[in-house]
Amino acid sequence: MFSSLLIANRGEIACRIIRTARQMGIRSIAVYSDADAGAKHVRDADMAVRIGGPAAADSYLDIQALLAAAEATGAEAIHPGYGFLSESAAFAEAVMTAGLVWVGPTPATIRAMGLKDEAKAIAEAAGVPVLPGYRGEGQDRDKLRAEADSLGYPLLIKAVAGGGGRGIRAVETGTAFGAALDSACREAEAAFGDGRVMLEKQITQPRHIEVQVFGDGQGDVVHLYERDCSLQRRRQKVVEEAPAPNMPPEVRAAMCEAAVRLAREVAYCGAGTVEFIVDGSRPLDLDSFWFLEMNTRLQVEHPVTEAVTGVDLVAWQLAVAAGEGLPLRQDEIRLNGHAIEARICAEAPEDGFRPGAGLIEAFGLLPHEEGPLARFDTGFEAGDRVSAFYDSMLAKLILSGPDRQTACARLTAALERLQLVGVPGNVGFLKRCVSSPVFASGEHHVNWIEAEGAGLSAVPQAHIEAARQAATQIQMRSEPGAVWGQRDGWRLNGPKRRRAPVGHREEVDWHEPVALPDTGPAPYLTLLSPRRFAVTVGGDSFLLTVPDYEAEAEALAGGDAIRAPMPGKVIAVPVAPGEAVRRGDTVLVMEAMKMEHALGAPRDGVIAELFAATGDQVGDGAVLAQLVPED
Repeated sequence: MFSSLLIANRGEIACRIIRTARQMGIRSIAVYSDADAGAKHVRDADMAVRIGGPAAADSYLDIQALLAAAEATGAEAIHPGYGFLSESAAFAEAVMTAGLVWVGPTPATIRAMGLKDEAKAIAEAAGVPVLPGYRGEGQDRDKLRAEADSLGYPLLIKAVAGGGGRGIRAVETGTAFGAALDSACREAEAAFGDGRVMLEKQITQPRHIEVQVFGDGQGDVVHLYERDCSLQRRRQKVVEEAPAPNMPPEVRAAMCEAAVRLAREVAYCGAGTVEFIVDGSRPLDLDSFWFLEMNTRLQVEHPVTEAVTGVDLVAWQLAVAAGEGLPLRQDEIRLNGHAIEARICAEAPEDGFRPGAGLIEAFGLLPHEEGPLARFDTGFEAGDRVSAFYDSMLAKLILSGPDRQTACARLTAALERLQLVGVPGNVGFLKRCVSSPVFASGEHHVNWIEAEGAGLSAVPQAHIEAARQAATQIQMRSEPGAVWGQRDGWRLNGPKRRRAPVGHREEVDWHEPVALPDTGPAPYLTLLSPRRFAVTVGGDSFLLTVPDYEAEAEALAGGDAIRAPMPGKVIAVPVAPGEAVRRGDTVLVMEAMKMEHALGAPRDGVIAELFAATGDQVGDGAVLAQLVPED
């Protein structure tokens, strides 16, 4: 076994590989772009190397920079993770040419399975069922039009070199074919540098079921059963589970056997996934599934397979890459219980799933009386920044149980307690998907989310009101032992009136405290600072603030005091007593919530006194400096 491993990736998959490497006594080496200099995978690794600028093309896709990092750190092997260069035959060849161990299949296998038309031809040769379609070399418009008319509509136009749902267009009628073809070719050329397409008969209510396979490169291949990835948005997976719901044993056996045949056909080495499209308009049967594609890498959703088989797939990858045989025979791999995974992304479902970037102020599972039941694979923590340069996925939440109903119930409960504040989040959307009766019955399909629309993506108004009430009621708590701190609404010449200001999304409204209905989800509130709250209701998280009108009035009046806006540490004091400052000049710099905050002078004046020095820990509202007027 090699002793050092460079992970040519970032985020949660890099953190996940580092975790197994550490358990196996392998030194982990992270790489990072300028945008990821302080990222979690950098903090988790034994050592880390900068590889370039923030754009992926200048860092995580730069083969020479990755090889240079491996040489500089003495890495013996490279794990590509998923995405980026994980399915690049050129990268695999470069790694092997450099004398390093490549954790993955051979370049020849990657090439063979990377082109959808060639992969389908190999599948047909292996006796794996394939959908009717056109996969020929002729790519002129007239030829493709004739083949489409012969195949019949509806159909799909697919990029030959495609992946990740790109370069795919659904065509319902012949009149729409020309525009869809142009669009698919443009996207395929831009995404893959290859504008060729193929045609395929469309299944109108498709399910997506895939089989995890693992080979030793010498012809020995096993499967680790199937996963259902039918809950998708614009052909991007949202929730995955293992095993597939409503799967008859004889169909499972046939599908897994077909996947193993295909993997043996290409002498597969390492972890791979054979994906099938299934006709979801009828019960699963032996004639209702067809080969879709093969992913020659570890999949995002691999944790659900690990949960139901008890296998560490990354450990298997490293062992086989080091020349060891498969750790288990097929008859030793058991399927136990059910597992389900939700992808946590920095995106706003209510705004067309717009991705977001910025500072994460709160993130993670809130405490629960039942204790930790979930596996939470994440590449981010509170205080980290989400970059606009990369994919929006932050983490994966995985729950398991003895059966599907239990696993889904546990995931639903965990999603209600998952707080994400500071960037947009899809947690509430995921909870609504998994809680749906359609999903509970296993009758969902690839197009179901689009069909449901705002019913899943919109944030319920009741959740917003419950969050505001939580912030309102916490403000109404009376201060013990202080007459003037009693917040009972008493007034000398009028009826009691209790209201509190709550800010949400740049707007401030005054709210009266009312009892929350017992029927809705309970709000979970986290105090970020005395005037800022993270509130989570049904998985939807909100950042709420309490306006500091006293401080604002003081500033408008040209106040003399500079106060700490929250608890933190003073890290710089660039001024001295007696020094003149202008309004806005930096007087002190604080570090709080893993961020630097420059505190400026509220008006022109002279520093009369400093009450804090570099290194001091200060409380919220503490006076740090005092101004006096200039002579």
